[in-house]
Amino acid sequence: MSKKPSRSLAQELDRYITPFRHDGSGKFRLKGYKTNEKGDLDKEAAQEILDANKKRLVAFQEKLYAQDRWSVLIVFQAMDAGGKDSAIKAIFEGINPQGCEVTSFKAPSSKELDHDFLWRHVLALPERGHIGIFNRSHYEECLVTRVHPEILAREKLSQKLVTKNIWKERFEDISAYERYLSRNGTLVLKFFLNVSKEEQRARFLDRLEEPAKQWKFSMGDIEERALWPRYQAVYQDIVRHTATRHAPWYVVPADHKWFARVVIGSVIVAELEKLDLRFPRADKASLAEFENVRKALEKEGKGKR
Repeated sequence: MSKKPSRSLAQELDRYITPFRHDGSGKFRLKGYKTNEKGDLDKEAAQEILDANKKRLVAFQEKLYAQDRWSVLIVFQAMDAGGKDSAIKAIFEGINPQGCEVTSFKAPSSKELDHDFLWRHVLALPERGHIGIFNRSHYEECLVTRVHPEILAREKLSQKLVTKNIWKERFEDISAYERYLSRNGTLVLKFFLNVSKEEQRARFLDRLEEPAKQWKFSMGDIEERALWPRYQAVYQDIVRHTATRHAPWYVVPADHKWFARVVIGSVIVAELEKLDLRFPRADKASLAEFENVRKALEKEGKGKR
């Protein structure tokens, strides 16, 4: 009886990946993506997948670090209370911290404002063998700055450069930058955690009621919430103009945090599998040397008995 061919991780997890992937082919409407999607899963089944993906991720990271040929850049974008922090904590639990770094981008400093808008993000890129996680990212420079023109005015750009085409130009710059990274061995994975306004309201209320979460709340969050339609329109524009085959966007349903983690974890391990990561093999000369060292160590042990 012939053996059935084994399925790859990408095939096994495809139903949690492909429906949420946009690579720039075809039209994109943010409203076409549900925020409360949970597939055919319940929390218990989702936890099993999450646990399996964490084990896979740990194994892949060891090979990524040892092979030292690829790097991974993972971008998280979301509205306030979208679940970025908790997703990072849940998905990357158990990862070797020597090979993984999270960078959270706040308002740029005066030094950062003296450089181009990508400069500080380039400095935070992961080196080969490492995973870099951007909690917010270079996309803030065509998101918040677009919603709040006064922020753009502080970026020390010549007025000659601030034209009606500036957002189109930034989309082009970002796409070229991500293509460059891809061509030089960086796997770029971009996640937009798509949360509903109603779920955001519930999470804000939860923060207000829980003393351990109150530190997360800011009155500025409420001010930004009033601009919800504007942010949604800009996010739609971002995905439309910067989703490519080498750096697609994953529009993750985020009303159910447990399902969002299934989608994110499934994408990451499926893409890492495609890199064909392997532990480096020792050459013949090294193997011969290892054998001599082994014999010497064994002899040393016998001498002490």
